[in-house]
Amino acid sequence: MPTLEQFVARQRSRMLDELRALLSIPSISTDPSHDADCRRAAEWLGDQLEQIGCPTVEYLAGDSHPVIWAEGPRAPGRPTVLVYGHYDVQPPDPIDEWVTPPFEPTERNGDLFARGATDDKGQVFAIVKAFEAVLAGGPAPVNVRFLIEGQEETGSKILFDLLAREPERVRADVVLVSDLHYYAPGWPSVMTGLRGVCYVEITVRTAKTDLHSGLYGGVAPNAHETLVRILAGLKTAKGRIRIPGLYEAVDRPSSQERDGWNELPFKERAFMRDEVGAKALTGLERYHVLERLWALPTLDIHGIRGGFTGEGAKTVIPAQASAKVSLRLVPNQKLETVKRQLTRAVQALAPRYAQVDVELIHGADPVVVRTDAPPFALIDRAFREVERRGVTLTRSGGSIPIVPELAKEGAPVILTGVGLPDDRLHAPNEKINLAQVWKGVRVFGRFFQLMAGK
Repeated sequence: MPTLEQFVARQRSRMLDELRALLSIPSISTDPSHDADCRRAAEWLGDQLEQIGCPTVEYLAGDSHPVIWAEGPRAPGRPTVLVYGHYDVQPPDPIDEWVTPPFEPTERNGDLFARGATDDKGQVFAIVKAFEAVLAGGPAPVNVRFLIEGQEETGSKILFDLLAREPERVRADVVLVSDLHYYAPGWPSVMTGLRGVCYVEITVRTAKTDLHSGLYGGVAPNAHETLVRILAGLKTAKGRIRIPGLYEAVDRPSSQERDGWNELPFKERAFMRDEVGAKALTGLERYHVLERLWALPTLDIHGIRGGFTGEGAKTVIPAQASAKVSLRLVPNQKLETVKRQLTRAVQALAPRYAQVDVELIHGADPVVVRTDAPPFALIDRAFREVERRGVTLTRSGGSIPIVPELAKEGAPVILTGVGLPDDRLHAPNEKINLAQVWKGVRVFGRFFQLMAGK
């Protein structure tokens, strides 16, 4: 019976080939032209789960972005671990900023570069291989259920609908989510909170049709200009969001939690240079950078379209323009409330001649996680045995929309991961450090064993 360390050492080359194969599938859930690729990624993972010994593997709730439901061999009388993850990925744009193609996984200096390497294919892969490793050592130590979806990057609608119909799917003793990252190299982390998200498209129309800027310039209202003025009115240059009532619900972290963050090995200049890659940090400067990242709401503009953006020149006054905008929400804020507040603020900023619309694309409430349930001590022990350091309790500025649903049947949710802060999630040249993948196999395998009392 191989130990976890022996399994990784013996199977590393084979596992690397398999990880490359998974990362080669362009399972971009935002683009309907990749629906077949999303299905292919689901089937690839389903085949893996069958091969490692899962007697039940099903594709639920959709043809193009199915939810994978898999059950490992039964372990009567043992706890049940529900594993959540996702196989869909963000679009790779802008393509020309990638050093190597985003769906041709390439190893450089111990890192594997590809879209989805860390978010979340590489991390899901590590847990699947961890279960394979413990099964290679004997009977299943615990009951393991896999719930892996293909719409996390677009709001998880299929999975939300599935769990509304079948809430029993999330009944477990613990839910394990590996879609996050270490605080820093050598510093594993468990997240005590996730920000929510309110992602909208704001559309402005100022005329029936586009107009010639020579014939009508100076009198015709310009949709782009109107939209930009509205967007500028939503946030000050110093980072304060100008949406009435938005900050009233914000529940600041406790002084004890903030004191813990202050003890973390955080260097602002290195963070600005190495992770952000910018010449300055913005936002509400009266707050520590970590509080701005983890515990304060944000508003960001992701893209603006309308008028003419092609090569050359076209002298047109656009009649319609739109922008994709998101707010990240923090504990005590609610998606529906923030959506109403944002809509009212946009309407108040719009001139009387403009027709404005705010459409919710997807969203989720923020999450706060208690960490006093027994499985948290076990994941801490697993990291201590592998990494020689226990977990640090932090928050994440990101969002995983389905997490509140995963907790609805009462199971504690462990939010962790083996990514690193510089893995460039959602950006060009996303990567995962291969040593972290192999640590993940050992950590999560050990967690399965510890849940069984081994």
